[in-house]
Amino acid sequence: MKRYLAEAIGTFFLVFAGTGAIVINDLTGGIISHVGIAICFGLVVMTMIYAVGDISGAHLNPAVTLGFWASRRLPSRDVLPFILSQCAGALAASLVLRLLFDGTSLGVTTPAGDPSQSFALETILTCILMFVILGVSTGAKEKGLAAGVAVGGAVALAALFGGPISGASMNPARSLGPALASGHFETLWIYLSAPVVGALLGVGACCCVRDPGCCTSTPAGETGSNR
Repeated sequence: MKRYLAEAIGTFFLVFAGTGAIVINDLTGGIISHVGIAICFGLVVMTMIYAVGDISGAHLNPAVTLGFWASRRLPSRDVLPFILSQCAGALAASLVLRLLFDGTSLGVTTPAGDPSQSFALETILTCILMFVILGVSTGAKEKGLAAGVAVGGAVALAALFGGPISGASMNPARSLGPALASGHFETLWIYLSAPVVGALLGVGACCCVRDPGCCTSTPAGETGSNR
């Protein structure tokens, strides 16, 4: 239960800080800036890895959870509870932001151009993110100095260049929370499906460059594998 609660709290902070930066940037005429928003997302992911990485692994993202499951680092029994915890945390954060800043977009992710373009971009960005996560994680856990810096950096990097086009969500929970709280579901399908596809591609890319059995082997005492 503590792992699920850690995922809910971690995702709450991710969505509250990340989409909160978008909301405040809009309200203040761009004082935070696009670069500042990207850095904010990267920093909150990094700090949450340090805060709860040793408890739940700090997935904070249903696509990442599915990626760990596909790579056989996470038991099937943990997949649904993790995802529900992440979505609950994201929705709670968006509802709090709605109470604080009523009438704003709440950081809803929408494509700037053609939906297919954003779908492709979200898929590729999530593939990169999952590839990095698998490279620096232990079993199904993102923990340690390397994980925090690498994963937070990957999130910030993706947001810097992908944000203006697709929103660089890479996270179904991050997009679902604001959509539910604001009632905007027009292009939500992109942000629910593309990150999952990208995460699975990231698992495949990791398997292509690492030794056989890398994903299915876990250190002593680690319970992330379902072999």
